[in-house]
Amino acid sequence: QEQLVESGGGLAQPGGPLRLSCTASGFTGGISVLTMSWYRQAPGLKRALVATHPKFGHAVNYPRAVQGRFTISRDKANNPVYLQMNNLKPEDTAVYFCTAINDASTYWGQGIQVTVSS
Repeated sequence: QEQLVESGGGLAQPGGPLRLSCTASGFTGGISVLTMSWYRQAPGLKRALVATHPKFGHAVNYPRAVQGRFTISRDKANNPVYLQMNNLKPEDTAVYFCTAINDASTYWGQGIQVTVSS
């Protein structure tokens, strides 16, 4: 059974950092063949792309809402995948989802709550 499990969410102060992790398991081909992304869904809004891990030699095209503050990366073993969030704002409050795409399907994690509030 293919699984994506997010961790590291919770309550953060405005201006503070938070790092999300996405751990993949059950993918027989390994995480190296997966295209990994982070999405988020804020209250009352539709789910939106946050970042996709880039191909070699390419830069990440972050949405303006997170540009300069968020960074997607992978561990040296390509698992887990991270979303480093700095200078958090209240409008970053959302459920964050890890996704993986291979030749067979698109897979979603359960989502993890991030709340930015003082």
